[in-house]
Parts: sequence; structure tokens; C-alpha cells
Amino acid sequence: MSKMIARRVLQIVPMLFVISIISFALAKLAPGDPVKMYVTPNMHPEDVERIRRSLGLNLPIYEQYIRWLIQVLHGNLGYSLQNSQPVLGQILQRLPATIGLMGSSLVLTLIFAVPLGLVAAKYADTWLDQVLNLLSYISISIPVFWFGIILIDFFSVQLNWLPSLGMRTIGVNSFPDLVQHAILPIATLTFQGCGAYYRYVRSNTISELKKSYVEFGYAKGLPDWKILWNHVLKNVLLPVITLLGMSLPMLISGAYITESVFSWPGLGLLSVDAIFSLDYPVIMAMTLFSGLMLILGNLFADITYQIVDPRIRK
Repeated sequence: MSKMIARRVLQIVPMLFVISIISFALAKLAPGDPVKMYVTPNMHPEDVERIRRSLGLNLPIYEQYIRWLIQVLHGNLGYSLQNSQPVLGQILQRLPATIGLMGSSLVLTLIFAVPLGLVAAKYADTWLDQVLNLLSYISISIPVFWFGIILIDFFSVQLNWLPSLGMRTIGVNSFPDLVQHAILPIATLTFQGCGAYYRYVRSNTISELKKSYVEFGYAKGLPDWKILWNHVLKNVLLPVITLLGMSLPMLISGAYITESVFSWPGLGLLSVDAIFSLDYPVIMAMTLFSGLMLILGNLFADITYQIVDPRIRK
């Protein structure tokens, strides 16, 4: 396992290098001009060109990339074109909000989806299974922004129970206030994530229930819950581990749409603002972080595979 981990770690640098080249080219080839955010109606063309030169946007693309790469290698992710603030400082400032939101929703997704998938498989083709299947199809099919808007309209506008936007009430810095603001976005992300996890757990559990070790367990007189939790569950965790590894980048990049709908001040909202303003230093930083977390997530999944299933180690 140590050789596999060392080999995968050594692959991180060239993979990030390729990701940075592709992302930089795409960001530069996108239509629009980031200098326009500085232009005022009375500004002379000479002033516009002076701003462009000061930002280094007049240089060829390859030269801009080399200058950006040198900065990154020195630990400097550059400055935002939108607000002239250090990119790394903005990411670190918004990182706790995104990790709190995404981490909470991911934990709740597992708490709901895994047991429901096991129960639905045990009682397959019954009314309970059909109801859960219908909910999972709705979870997978419904647009997340539309579900978030529905929650806002019902719980914030109609019932006035929960705040609709932001992370805190102005002038209030308490934990209950934070929880109240987080309920709706976490509920949106949890409902969206449950469908996929539920489908994977249910389908794999149905396959496992047909195997001989389950029949042997019933022959020994073991109760249903003991067979499911002690024997079947660990065999259906492999696809869940894959999904968890793929979800790791979202802990950093955030949920772009959900954070935008609820104005949650996390990295997802930061990325959306950067994309619309062509703020390529922020776009590049977020792309690199997402790529790094995706690579680490896959490495985490491979390591966990070998821990959960000893057959893979052989």
C-alpha cells in the first residue's frame, strides 16, 4: 500500500500542472474582458490600456501563464482583479463556511441514505420500497436551485420560520442564529445528495442479499438487522466510498448553485462571482484546489478500498 500511496503522491504535481494549463487557457479564451469592470463612461482609451498593462493583461497568454505559475510556485496565488485582495486570503476566509455547509450536508446524507437504502432493499417491491424509490427519483431529478427556492418560499416567505439568505443576521453573532441560517441550504444539499447514495446502497444490497453468506446467516437464525448491519453493510460500502471520494472536492469548491441561491458566503459563491467577472486569479486558484481535492479524494477512496476489502490488497 505504501508504494501505491507514494506513486499516487508523485503523480499529483504533473496532474496539477496539466490542469492549470487547461484551466488557464479556458479562462483566457472565454468571451469578455475583465478590464471592463474598471472602465467608467468618461474614461479615455489610454487610461483603459494603462489599466490593462498594470494588470499584465496586455502580455501574450503563455507569458501571463508563466508569470502566474512563478507566483504560485512561490506560494502566492495572486490578487483578485475584482477587489485587489489576496486570493489566498479570500479562500481561507470563506473556507470555514463552505466546509461547515458541505460537511454537515454530507454527514446528514449518509445518515439518511445508507439506512434507507438497506431497508428498501430488504423490503424490495413493497409499498415502502416504492415510496422511497419515488423520493429518490425526485431527489435526483429535481433542479437543486428550484428546490432551494421552494424551501425559501414555504419556510421563509409563507411561514416566516427561517431566514432565507446569508449566514448570519446583521449584528447577531450567536450559534443558534448560524444554525437557523444553515437549515435551508443544508436541507437542500442533503435532499439532493440522498438520492444518489440511496440508489447505490439499495442496488448493491439487493445483490448482496442473494449471496450464500446471507442465506447461511438466516439458516443460523440471525435477525434481519444483524445480517444487514454486521454482514451486508460492509460489502455495500465500496460504491459509497467512491461517491465520498468524488464528493471531497465539493468540501473545497462548495456548492455553486446552492450557495448562490441562499447567498451563503462560501467558496462556491466566490467562484461564481469570479466566473462572471472573469477574475482569472480566483478561477485558477479554485480550479487548482478542486483538482487537488479530487486527486486526494480518489487516493482516499483507493486506500479505503484496501482497508475495507482485503481481497484488493492481494
